[in-house]
Amino acid sequence: MMLRLLLLRHAKAAWPPGVLDLDRPLAKRGQEAALVMGNYLRSERLEPDLAIVSPARRTQETWEHVQPVLGDVEMRRDGRVYEAPAGRLLTVVREVEPQIRTLLVIGHNPGFEELARLLIGEGDMDSILRLGQKYPTAGLAVIDFDLESWEDVGKKSGRLERFVTPNSLGNGEDD
Repeated sequence: MMLRLLLLRHAKAAWPPGVLDLDRPLAKRGQEAALVMGNYLRSERLEPDLAIVSPARRTQETWEHVQPVLGDVEMRRDGRVYEAPAGRLLTVVREVEPQIRTLLVIGHNPGFEELARLLIGEGDMDSILRLGQKYPTAGLAVIDFDLESWEDVGKKSGRLERFVTPNSLGNGEDD
C-alpha cells in the first residue's frame, strides 16, 4: 500500500489595498494557473480522496478552480494550514485517516517548501533541485510514501515523484 501527498501552493493572489492577508483573492493570472493545475491533476490521474484547504480566500479560490475537474472530492477547511510552519502541517497530515490514500493539501509558503524538504528522502533529482530553488504559487509537489498510515509519515520518509509548476507545463512564468 502506498500513500500519496499532493502539496499544492495557492495560485497567485492579488494585493488589494486595505484587504487583510486572510481575505486576499486570486489575481486573474492565479485563476488561470489554478485551472491549469486542476486540469493537470485530472489528466495525470492525481485525483485526491480528500482535500484539506487553508481558510484563506486565495486557497479557497484555488480549490474552487481545481475541484470542478476533479469531481466529488471531500474538502475540509483547516485553520491550522494558514501560514503554518512545517511541524504544524505535518501534524495535520498525520491526523488523516488511513483509508485516505491520496491527500491534497492547499496552503502556503514557506511552510510547504519546509514540509516538502522535511519529508523528501529520495526522488527525482531534477524535481528536488527545482523545489529547492523556489516553490512558486500554484506549485505542486507529489510525494509518495511506502507506508500504511499517515501517522507514520516523518522526516525523509517520502519520495518526491515530481514537482510541477504552471511554467514547467508551458503556462506562464512562476512566482
